[in-house]
Amino acid sequence: MTHTRSVLLALTLALASQGAAQTMLETATTIGVQNTLQSIGTPSLPNVTVPKTGAGTTGVAAAPAPVVTPLTADQQALLAQARAAYQAGNLAQARRLYEQLVTQNYTNPAPHFGLALTLFAQNDDRGAAFELQQFMALAPDRFEGPYNLGVIASRAGRRDDALKLYEQAAALMKDQAGPAAQRQVLEALAAEQTRKADFTALSATLAAIAVIDPQDQDVQYRLAQARTLSGQGAAALPGVYALLQAAPERVDAALLLADIYVAQGLPDRALRELDAAAPRVKTGADRAALLLRKASVLTQTGDTRAAVFAAQAATREDPKNAAAFAREGELRAARNDRPGALTAYLNAVKLDPQSAAYRAALAGVRLTLNQDAQAQADAARALTLRPDDATLARALFVQGVAAYRQGQYAQARAALSSSQTRAPGADTALWLGLSAYAAKDYAAAATALAESVKLDPTPTARLNLGSALLATARYAEAEAVLRGLVSETPKNAEAWYLLGLAQRAQTRESDARTSLKTAAALGNARAQEALK
Repeated sequence: MTHTRSVLLALTLALASQGAAQTMLETATTIGVQNTLQSIGTPSLPNVTVPKTGAGTTGVAAAPAPVVTPLTADQQALLAQARAAYQAGNLAQARRLYEQLVTQNYTNPAPHFGLALTLFAQNDDRGAAFELQQFMALAPDRFEGPYNLGVIASRAGRRDDALKLYEQAAALMKDQAGPAAQRQVLEALAAEQTRKADFTALSATLAAIAVIDPQDQDVQYRLAQARTLSGQGAAALPGVYALLQAAPERVDAALLLADIYVAQGLPDRALRELDAAAPRVKTGADRAALLLRKASVLTQTGDTRAAVFAAQAATREDPKNAAAFAREGELRAARNDRPGALTAYLNAVKLDPQSAAYRAALAGVRLTLNQDAQAQADAARALTLRPDDATLARALFVQGVAAYRQGQYAQARAALSSSQTRAPGADTALWLGLSAYAAKDYAAAATALAESVKLDPTPTARLNLGSALLATARYAEAEAVLRGLVSETPKNAEAWYLLGLAQRAQTRESDARTSLKTAAALGNARAQEALK
């Protein structure tokens, strides 16, 4: 399950990249799309007949549909002038002429459509939407109305409305739009389906685009991605292999192929496909991408040693790839190769000094090497680089622990408290409790350590919680914590010693001496002193 989730995350990120491009293109064409539709021309529209009242009505007659009134010769000439003004960019004149036409012939759709385009170009979305609604009422079988209303809804951030409008336009356009206009509508629909993460519907839309332009390899790739994300990875395989036959150098397709096999529980097959793709790609950067994916697959199989070598090979293929060095650092740190991780992260930071994530990771490695002052400085630097929330919390954690180790307890508490607020964690709460204890704020220490135990009841957290409870004279609570600890770790001399103190504080000397003797027998010198 974990492997599948990791693969799908990678695929989602890749598809999001495509979605971003579509969004930018969609935004760019938002201005130009109107010209595209205008070039199609306003079609001749049939008269709209009044529908009969259906059976079972309550006797209230349905509102009659308006009848389309053809333009007169003079009105057609005026329409041509309005279109010429619009195409020349003289929007004020175009609006005036279109409004004049609407006044003369309200029940013809052409003036409403042209006025809508003009108002949209003037950033009057409300006015444009109103005119498009009139156009739809007069020409309910045309796709231009719902499509352009969808563009306005997209620009306003009304995603659900945009999706419905694009779906309506797609259903209407089949017998009336040329290939370019059909693709434009379908791409807009695909963008909204991507945002909604409706990958089943997205697959159908992309399949329709592929029919329009079967030679578009990017569409083939996106279709395979969508099918994989919809849970149809096996069904996506023929399309991926066909794409690689047509373009064997495409690294994105090779990566997708590997991801599909990992999701199918076949990591060894994925590794073989990645190895097979390496000779086909053309650049070191592409080979590095394959090697980094190989490192991820190897990590999932548990072969972290080979994963490190794969990441290291990626840095040789693409020596300017900061992400490759960072990945190597991450993998080395996971194997407790701290000096190797330090070197890798130093290279990553050198290549991308503005990366908060790399700087925070470097600070974390320095902390494990007891380079506290340097770790503190790197963490502080990361905080100035606009980190995301997770990186911010991590940098604050490192800063706090480094400050604690240097005896800067006030700074430690401030940083750790801020980190805990952003990303609650057992380790952060533990160090926050230790910092408060060192500052002799035992009540705050007990609170933080109790939170650490709640999140992860490690022996270290429970031992320190017992000590803090003793310091705040909460002897019965301390005894309960410590008794549970010694029952699970009977050779924990410090826990026996603190248990003895808790019992003595409650004037149970016999129990206290038993606990203290156990601690002394385990080598606790303070327990030996307490028995004298």
